[in-house]
Amino acid sequence: MTAIIIGVAMALAQILLFELLKQFDKKSIYSLILCAIGFLYVGFTWTDTSAFLIASVQAIIFLFIGYFGLAKSNLMFIALGYFLHGLWDISYGFWQDTALLPPNYDVFCMSLDFLVGIYLIFKAIKFKGVRKNEEFEI
Repeated sequence: MTAIIIGVAMALAQILLFELLKQFDKKSIYSLILCAIGFLYVGFTWTDTSAFLIASVQAIIFLFIGYFGLAKSNLMFIALGYFLHGLWDISYGFWQDTALLPPNYDVFCMSLDFLVGIYLIFKAIKFKGVRKNEEFEI
């Protein structure tokens, strides 16, 4: 339960920080974060070759998801990436040994990813509604 609370708190802090820093392009920031969180598993698993290879493949997949979300300027695609990463977090323990990960990392990261994904969906819907009337920078 503590891991979920910390994950939610970190997601809210991240969202608030980037809402306050208006000069940053949020699509770029959230895409870069999506790319980076995939590579955390690479750092955790580098001592186990098979886990390292699997983590490397998923990191590259999330790198491409982040890149295409940014290149197509599509917040929904970036949000999908966060949801997929949350599913990766929670499913990792079913088929890989989690001994290399920090304790409760799966639950912490899943709660953070899902909350950021929900936020990005709301931003995308708001952006789409405003965009019909005028130009809007999120």
